[in-house]
Amino acid sequence: MREVMNIRQAADYLGVSPDTLYSYVQGKMIPAFKLGNRWRLKKSLLDQWMEAQSDESTRSERKPQLKLR
Repeated sequence: MREVMNIRQAADYLGVSPDTLYSYVQGKMIPAFKLGNRWRLKKSLLDQWMEAQSDESTRSERKPQLKLR
């Protein structure tokens, strides 16, 4: 897999549709940059983003335990 991907390649890598990924990019929810008039995404940044999303969802799934007196 290439380090710098276009929307279609990155969508395939992430397992989402190109339309979904494009809406994430437009909403600045995922790291991307424009090269000319085309969006590009770096694989290393996508991997970091996915790791952060995974960590965040893991933290939100943990529920604080109540201490009984």
